[in-house]
Amino acid sequence: MEKSKTKNLKGYSLIELTIAISIFVVVAGIALVSINPVGQFAKARNSQRELHLEALMNAVRQNIADSQTGSFTCATGSIPTTTKRMAIGANNYNIADCLVPIYLATLPFDPATSSAHYASNADYDTGYLIVRNASSGAITLSAPAAELKKTISVTR
Repeated sequence: MEKSKTKNLKGYSLIELTIAISIFVVVAGIALVSINPVGQFAKARNSQRELHLEALMNAVRQNIADSQTGSFTCATGSIPTTTKRMAIGANNYNIADCLVPIYLATLPFDPATSSAHYASNADYDTGYLIVRNASSGAITLSAPAAELKKTISVTR
């Protein structure tokens, strides 16, 4: 009896390698879609925006509570009744001197807006918006650069 030469061959065939690679690619693709790192980072930035707006609103409310008149006290003037960006410059609302350093150590700024930064009270752009309702007096802070089609705002 002669032994067959094919029984002595060891290794993987091209078909077996193709199937193994295909299974690996499918599992890796499912894992990547389920983890969704881009979405996770966007959710984290949105959470950071929510915390920033809460901190800003708390500082504004503390300013109001400390004032003798029961209204926001700021050298810049009262909170605008049209939506303004909290930043230095024309057509913005300069809120930094009213909050930093008494109510906040530094001004928070949007984590993903390229122009948003805080260097000092004379050089900042929060990337966030502020407006006061003229009839009710309610103050609204919002994050226009919120991601994942989410609206982030705080009203009090």
